Amino acid sequence: MKRTAKTLALLLIVSLALPSGAMSQSQPRISFLRDAETENTIRIVATPLFRAAGLSAEGVRVFLVNDKSLNAFVAGGQNLFLNTGLLMRAEDVGQLIGVIAHETGHIAGGHLSRTHSQLQNTAAASILAMVLGAGVGAATGRGDVGTALILGGQSSSIRSFLQYSRDQEGQADQAAFSFLDKTGQSARGLFEFLKILEDQELLNIERQDPYLRTHPITQERVQAAAAHIARSPNSNAQPRPEYDAMFQRVRAKLFAYIESVPTTLARYKDGDPRVEARYARAFAYYRKPDLGMALPLIDGLIQESPNDPYFHELKGQMLFENGRAAEALPAYEKAVSLLPNNALLRRDLAHVQIELNDESLLDQAIENLRMSLARERDTSSAWRHLAIAYGRQGKTGLSTVSLAEEALLQGKMRDARGLAERAQRFLEPNTPAWLQAQDIFDAADRRMKEIKDGR
Repeated sequence: MKRTAKTLALLLIVSLALPSGAMSQSQPRISFLRDAETENTIRIVATPLFRAAGLSAEGVRVFLVNDKSLNAFVAGGQNLFLNTGLLMRAEDVGQLIGVIAHETGHIAGGHLSRTHSQLQNTAAASILAMVLGAGVGAATGRGDVGTALILGGQSSSIRSFLQYSRDQEGQADQAAFSFLDKTGQSARGLFEFLKILEDQELLNIERQDPYLRTHPITQERVQAAAAHIARSPNSNAQPRPEYDAMFQRVRAKLFAYIESVPTTLARYKDGDPRVEARYARAFAYYRKPDLGMALPLIDGLIQESPNDPYFHELKGQMLFENGRAAEALPAYEKAVSLLPNNALLRRDLAHVQIELNDESLLDQAIENLRMSLARERDTSSAWRHLAIAYGRQGKTGLSTVSLAEEALLQGKMRDARGLAERAQRFLEPNTPAWLQAQDIFDAADRRMKEIKDGR
């Protein structure tokens, strides 16, 4: 994970593209985080549940919301949103698995398709479309543009849309119990999570976590969970130790990223030998910044686990952000060699290769970016880096079409259309890049006409 604007691995991405003049400092903001380790951990523990529900695990997209409140929801199809506050609040991976099982129940139960009919022609429709479409898609890789606004009234509209009925909540719980049983897992985590939320009901509504307001808790739900635990043969099953070890690591890393350095060091005290504690301290000292303390900690973790890609990633991040790109390169290369299919790591390695300003590294950077974009085509920062690399090689057409892709993702339709048109002048007609530019031109032109017509 990275803090600075240029090199975030745990990064804020643009959530919404609001009309000119809509911004106000008093309006609520939302933002998203990207982190390879956290996303992979969630996907690993969630995949058995997705498959038990008959869903394609690859078809469910996972988003991390940068918010301390306890919340999770599914929306816009197979899109799972988890607040960082929920990950930090959960005491063990079993509680996280219980929440994911419940949210998977909403997808499998068709609750989204039924509520979508209520969403049409509402303010929430346009906001949600931006969150799931151009907003989330416009992953800029820049922390300085990471926050985005939701207008107060529209935010309330979204909350109303996301609120499930008590019947739907009960149905999602029953589905969760089924998925957990199919995967040989206990429902105790979900029960414990429901008990945590039950305590929230005593608070003033403005102090309650959003999860409680969108997922109403009833005594019947708690009793149903207890009854299932009493009869399920899996109720005493413990979460897989490797799952909990992974969860404790990302929980510590998120804590070190979100909380202040003194708070992190007070929680994960010097001398605590646990992996997650040393990981959190390394990240905290890096934030301080104090590489004299941070590097020995991460080097110690690497020595113990030389094949852990995320330890190498963090070391590379520490060095790169402190002006030591040449030293960061081997760390990122090692991380990618250990996790070659990860789009975020490929993108960050390419960024380091480009920043070194070494022409001999440009082909490698381009290959890394193309492999990253093959998995996550809607990451605008990758298109920007690709444009820079092609530009340095004098490949104007390919550079310009990459800039057009970036502009399209950022909602800059006029710029996207102009850049696509310019790119075609440098490209051979009917080649893949020329056709790519034509597709961008058509998409931008169509969207501009829709905006003009008020659609």
